Amino acid sequence: MTRSRARGDGTASLAPHPGGEDGQVELSGTEAAGRVADVLLLFATGPLHLGVSEIARELGLSKAVVHRILQSLVSRSLLRADPGTREYRLGPGAIALGSRALQDLDLRQLAGPTLRRLRDVTRETTTLSGRVQDSRMYLDQYESPQEIKMTVRLGHPYPLHAGASSRAMLAFLPPAVVDRVVAQGMDRLTPETIGDEAVLRATLAEIRRSGYATSLGERQHGAGSVAAPLFGAGGEVIGSLSVCGPVSRFDPASVRLLVPQVLAAADEISRQAGWDGGSAADGIA
Repeated sequence: MTRSRARGDGTASLAPHPGGEDGQVELSGTEAAGRVADVLLLFATGPLHLGVSEIARELGLSKAVVHRILQSLVSRSLLRADPGTREYRLGPGAIALGSRALQDLDLRQLAGPTLRRLRDVTRETTTLSGRVQDSRMYLDQYESPQEIKMTVRLGHPYPLHAGASSRAMLAFLPPAVVDRVVAQGMDRLTPETIGDEAVLRATLAEIRRSGYATSLGERQHGAGSVAAPLFGAGGEVIGSLSVCGPVSRFDPASVRLLVPQVLAAADEISRQAGWDGGSAADGIA
């Protein structure tokens, strides 16, 4: 076994115990950090469980060095040890890091290619929305190539009870959020906006069952929309996407054709964001 000894020049000296197997080895801080990173990355690309010998062989390190790295990672909850098999696997600390990295993904960049394809297939404007406290905001849009089309206002807050993109998110948010939205009052943006609590709750239940929401002139006069929620790695709602256009092009037959395309696009983006649930139509959040 060896022990690490700090030096004044910023490097770490690994001095051997008498009879150790490593010999005298000196590593810079960068090299030592690189070894730790290599061990962690091995768990990301290799088997779920790894032992000391396997890691040492794979990385060309001594067992003593590997053992010290593993103990350090276990002490910080980045790895977990199985006393029965003497193998290691990723721990809650590593899982938390991965989840945070997925949360920090730029949703616009992540969703862009899928939204563009959906626009090209449907020939209607496609949009991406995100939640901002108890409101919704359009983050991006890909405009329809048709002369008569719908465009949206990016960065403007809209209520969560009005419109397909809003309700697609609200339906999968915690009940406390729904209660708060109701308590704040459900202002009517148009005569078609849902303003009754019982109707809203029944509509949200249907959205949870089907996985999608529709709107015909509820947020904006003359606009139709089909929307679905987007989920993150932890199953939380991270946004919604929609296909929208003139209400005259959103008759029942057209909506039936759009629904599976919207659900498939939402499922694709959610999986890219780390979600491992079923399709949006399963109502799994």
